[in-house]
Amino acid sequence: MDRQADTTAMRRAVELAARALGATSPNPVVGCVVTDASGHRVGEGFHRRAGGPHAEIHALREAGVLARGGTAYVTLEPCDHTGRTGPCSRALIEAGVRRVVYAVGDPDPKATGGAGTLRAAGVEVERGLLADEAEAVNIAWLTSVRRGRPFVRWKYAATLDGRVAAADGTSRWITSAESRADVHRLRAEADAVVAGGGTLRADDPHLAVRGVDGATQPLRVVLDARAELPPTARVLDDAAPTLVVVGEDADARHLPGAELLRLPLYDGRVGVRDLLDRLHARGVRSVLLEGGPTLAGSFVAADAVDQVVGYLAPVLLGAGPAALADAGIGTLTDALRLDVTETVRVGPDLRITATPKGV
Repeated sequence: MDRQADTTAMRRAVELAARALGATSPNPVVGCVVTDASGHRVGEGFHRRAGGPHAEIHALREAGVLARGGTAYVTLEPCDHTGRTGPCSRALIEAGVRRVVYAVGDPDPKATGGAGTLRAAGVEVERGLLADEAEAVNIAWLTSVRRGRPFVRWKYAATLDGRVAAADGTSRWITSAESRADVHRLRAEADAVVAGGGTLRADDPHLAVRGVDGATQPLRVVLDARAELPPTARVLDDAAPTLVVVGEDADARHLPGAELLRLPLYDGRVGVRDLLDRLHARGVRSVLLEGGPTLAGSFVAADAVDQVVGYLAPVLLGAGPAALADAGIGTLTDALRLDVTETVRVGPDLRITATPKGV
């Protein structure tokens, strides 16, 4: 057994899975590589969209008869159920694959069991190769299954002293054009982009993806408890779908063409858990939180932030709103501690990615 060859094939499968980020919900992103009996790569594929063929099917079709006696490398345990497509475990068996190496077990009780089915048919099965890399690329879907709500990535842009705007409210542009382009990549990977009504009224952002070839436009979600969004807001154009979330009794007659979601209010605000439950029910598995400090604080207070991506510009302001408002943390011992997972230069700025400890 050539462990280096195994690693190379699985890493390619992870790369393939990442190509579909933002396009497969409510399904996971999955990549697959098939090698023949002598170890040569003969097929590869990835799950492109919900309802379409799974990664294994694409790879097996490309491999054809050369898959017999070979190995399949899959980023997620092959499914064992029939939905809009058939079970991949059965397809691998019928193709005559001798060995299956998968990275991460399937936590979905409706689909898990593929490894057992393969073993029962005499297929050699291995689990765990590059599990961390495969988990990272599929973290949104995995989180949604494990926690029963969408994965939430909070993105903000700030000065080096943590300000998201100057004292007079001006905020364009703190970070560089390179950072702003990178944010469009994050939008393209998300199923929904969430912003508060205050941000929409102050900045009139568009929230759609630009400059990313082949991107699936995310659902733009506007939290506007009292339905104060003007009908001329850019977010209401037809560049991407938009959902306006208002209070149960809000007067939204001035928004006749908008899709509305009415939710109960708590102290005048939409409940974070209520919102995430409703988004999850409509197939949203990943959320990019782009609202201001108040909205971010409410998500942190609700224990609903799974990843933080901060773009820090080499700029000092000394005054102005901070990136995070009240998050229900009153003392240092209660602070939300983070593990930094990545630091990258983006133009002149620094992008820091972190996750809450223990997540």
